[in-house]
Amino acid sequence: MTKNRPTLAERIPGGRDGRRMLLVSLIDKIGTGLWATALPLYFTQVTAMTVAHVGLLVGVSGGIGIAGAPLAGRLADRFPVTRVLISAQLLRAAALLALLTTHDHALLLAYSAIGALPDRASGVLTKLYAARLAGPRRARYQAVNRTVANIGWAIGGLGAAAALAVATTTAYQTLLIGNALSYVVAAALTLRCAEPPSPVRIAATSTSTTPAPTVPAEPSNPWRDRTFLLYTATEAALFLDDAILQVGMPLWIVHATDAPVGLAPLLLVLNSVLVVLFQVPLARFGTTPAAARTLLTPLACLFTTGCLALAASAAGDRWTAVAALTTAAVALTFAEMIHATASWELSVALAPADAQGAYLGVHGLAASAQRSAGPLLVTAAITAGPLAWPVLGAAFTLTCLAQHRLVRRRLPDPPLSVPPITVSEHR
Repeated sequence: MTKNRPTLAERIPGGRDGRRMLLVSLIDKIGTGLWATALPLYFTQVTAMTVAHVGLLVGVSGGIGIAGAPLAGRLADRFPVTRVLISAQLLRAAALLALLTTHDHALLLAYSAIGALPDRASGVLTKLYAARLAGPRRARYQAVNRTVANIGWAIGGLGAAAALAVATTTAYQTLLIGNALSYVVAAALTLRCAEPPSPVRIAATSTSTTPAPTVPAEPSNPWRDRTFLLYTATEAALFLDDAILQVGMPLWIVHATDAPVGLAPLLLVLNSVLVVLFQVPLARFGTTPAAARTLLTPLACLFTTGCLALAASAAGDRWTAVAALTTAAVALTFAEMIHATASWELSVALAPADAQGAYLGVHGLAASAQRSAGPLLVTAAITAGPLAWPVLGAAFTLTCLAQHRLVRRRLPDPPLSVPPITVSEHR
């Protein structure tokens, strides 16, 4: 007998609002893809900034933006997450459009820093929305979301490539405006999404005769939770695959191997294709906290393989280098996907229901810190030479083992995440 194909609702958790939020993510990433490549060129070609000034602007605004994740998490525990997300999207658009009003370097820095706060906040808010909406199927939803985001990046990148072929002031400004408009459209779509059930609000408003779960008078504080802070610190290290793929590999190809320079963008395309193909299937291996913790073992192996392949790429001829670099890219991409699955499930499981937003906001610091410090660490490894990669691989392995041990004592307790209920049940 032929097995029935799964319905759309079975493939994508969260119902209509879940699908609408995926469209929000797609539009957001298309806009980001349009602007990400053009950003440094806009500042150098249109506003006459030097490369050093652009580096300072990106570094300072990125450092200020780190505060966006915990701030958004705290706000989302007090106000509807959809309204906080809409505010963040509109602020991102306003900060971008403000760049068009001046060539003053100080003002450009200020506007970029203002925009970095909601930019970092948006990732935490969409993650929190998914955790509350998809409930026990949150791992699959996040996998679908990452797939959609990669498709959006690719579409935006292609659009940017076409516009940058013209390389005029109008082209740069068009890409900036296109990104700002994507945030406005995303905000309009978010406005149509129902607010997902919040554990605190459900406890406070439920009319059921069943006693509501007791919520502490004072919410849990992630800054006083030593285990969670240590977990977040290990997460910052495991997010380094992004810096290696985006920054380290192109520089390594140019400065340390005989591989053709054109291999660098091809490996980034390979990264996106693999994520689109395999992120959702891999999500089934991390649908529970215990399963997510088990993924840390293959994650360590993948990190080690990728780093050893990078070291080997400097020791051979042209084709050996190409083969080794491709192996490294594949291994690190699968590490990226497995880590995304494990990180998503563990961070939600470790967050108490009464302060889920605050905890996920602190967890968001890991990715933000990696964006600032990751390129520095990776460039230092490149400067040190091939032997630095095995050392970095060993550090990844130790970090995975440390995290595996760290979360063990917290996972036997039932994870205090959102109950598996739907929005329609609490409208």
